[in-house]
Amino acid sequence: MRRLLLISTSTVFGTRYLEHASGELRGVLSGARRVLFIPYALKDRDGYAARARGAFAEMGFELDSIHQAADPRRAVERAFAVFCGGGNTFRLLKTLYDLDLVQPLRQQARDGMPYTGASAGSNLACPTIMTTNDMPIVQPPSFEALGLVPFQINPHYIDPVTGSTHMGESRETRIREFHEENDTPVLGLREGAMVRVDGESMLLRGLAGARLFRRGQEPVEVPAGSDLAALGL
Repeated sequence: MRRLLLISTSTVFGTRYLEHASGELRGVLSGARRVLFIPYALKDRDGYAARARGAFAEMGFELDSIHQAADPRRAVERAFAVFCGGGNTFRLLKTLYDLDLVQPLRQQARDGMPYTGASAGSNLACPTIMTTNDMPIVQPPSFEALGLVPFQINPHYIDPVTGSTHMGESRETRIREFHEENDTPVLGLREGAMVRVDGESMLLRGLAGARLFRRGQEPVEVPAGSDLAALGL
């Protein structure tokens, strides 16, 4: 029943907001009259909603922002489709817990409501938010997220740069640290990449590939167009 589009980033260099993902969004959201926008990852929710509304209008969809709803839970339960915007993943998840929206959002998506998101919105679809790149500027009651896919996503994934003099940890190092304590596979989504799920079909789409990390194994390159289900995800 799942219909998901999990986008690494909302904006690829040289393009407008969601432009690079517009074709995939139209496909996943096909049949939906309106889209419910979740702007909780950013502080300026009015400004964020206005930006998203313009992008979705160009794609042929009307957009309602959940922060303007009189009853946010009812808005989720009646939504035709959802787009969850990026920003700070900890703030996003905390707000959803504070408003008691995690379970209804999870149930709606599992029952077939199209769920789409970018960056933090893609992290939210994973079992936990433990592979986000964000700082914990607030503390949610749990790291447990929606669990719509059985793997973690690291959005905006950046490959190690050969010969770099940077002495801090690379993204690969951080993911290896995650696997020192956890078993869940991690998909490092480069900017421009996205995961599209239609029922049991799960494909890597977009302009760039990804890297798949498993505990105790070397990372595997995943080209755009790959069948992720065939990789055991």
